[in-house]
Amino acid sequence: MVTASMSKDEKIGFHKGSLATLSKEREELMRILQIVEQLMQMHIKELKDLGVDLAAQAKDEPKKMKGKKAIEDVLG
Repeated sequence: MVTASMSKDEKIGFHKGSLATLSKEREELMRILQIVEQLMQMHIKELKDLGVDLAAQAKDEPKKMKGKKAIEDVLG
């Protein structure tokens, strides 16, 4: 946590360290998303091979905004 009593160098170090950590977290999240996407594509392919038309089903179902809150609402 940055406080008023910290020196400029300490503040710079804190922010650089935070960015390094967040960058690694973002890379890991992207890796997880790629794995999830691959798994979803495998299931889509299998359903297509079984004759299930997901595109037609998607048109029949209304779009839902499940879990899509603004970050301000989550933090707020």
